[in-house]
Amino acid sequence: MDTSPHHSDFVNVNGIRLHYLDWGGGGPALLFLAGLGSTAHIFDRFAPRFIDKFHVLALTRRGHGESDYPETGYDIATLTEDIRQFMDVLKIDQAILVGHSLAGIELSHLAAAYPERVLKVVFLDAAYDRASPAFKAIRAKDPMYNIQRPGEYADHYTLEDYTAAIKRGYPSLAAIWSEVLDTEVERSVKRTLEGKVVDKMSEAIGQAIRATIDSYVPEDAKIQVPVLSFFALPDSAYYLSADFMSEEQQAQVIEFFDTTLNSYNRKAIEQFRRNVPHARIVEIPKGHHYCFIKQEELVFNEMQSFLLG
Repeated sequence: MDTSPHHSDFVNVNGIRLHYLDWGGGGPALLFLAGLGSTAHIFDRFAPRFIDKFHVLALTRRGHGESDYPETGYDIATLTEDIRQFMDVLKIDQAILVGHSLAGIELSHLAAAYPERVLKVVFLDAAYDRASPAFKAIRAKDPMYNIQRPGEYADHYTLEDYTAAIKRGYPSLAAIWSEVLDTEVERSVKRTLEGKVVDKMSEAIGQAIRATIDSYVPEDAKIQVPVLSFFALPDSAYYLSADFMSEEQQAQVIEFFDTTLNSYNRKAIEQFRRNVPHARIVEIPKGHHYCFIKQEELVFNEMQSFLLG
């Protein structure tokens, strides 16, 4: 159920209709961009905390939530053009950009291509070079890809069953579940003619977005504005489940997250530090990928200090 105190609306940009939320507030525009599979509603609890100093908004990209689902336009140039035109329609000359996960590539390209439109940039566990051989090698080692989740291919005919399946199959999401995630699910699914509850995003769109993520080489070195980047060093505990993992599988997950992945992440942090020497970097030990939810106070305090500094 959507209980966030925002204005919900749509804009026509770049030949499609995009959904956005506006919490109001005075001051510079603070624009939140969600990760893959998420909508503007993922920020329902976090974003309104900034309205005392900023005009706070969040945009749902094409292929997500209540926005349009065109068959094309999931390349980095088109995704960032959607954002630029959104700013034009709302008469936002400059904005502070805050992006989670996938949105990191949009932040990077927009700040590099249109530096005059960007005041500051905040990466929420989003500043990774996913096109690099090192990242691809790490992903190939992830044991989670070899573990079948319960009900992964089951049909669901109620929203409650669909949500329960997500919680069972994705312990990391169950660890942060709240009415914010309930709203996310409500806005991201549809019913088929047979009555099944399914994701609005087609497999083709998902593949197109992942192809962009896998091929985009970050342009972080071109970012000249102030930058704050959070890196959540993941805790394997968020990903473990005795319900569908054997003891051996759980041991593999612990080894991967606590050793292999954290080692890679530290190298990624140093690479980002070299590319953006003026950036403020905040490492979150035992962090959650959705750090602005699980480690909300830490992220809020660091952002507040950075944005007002």
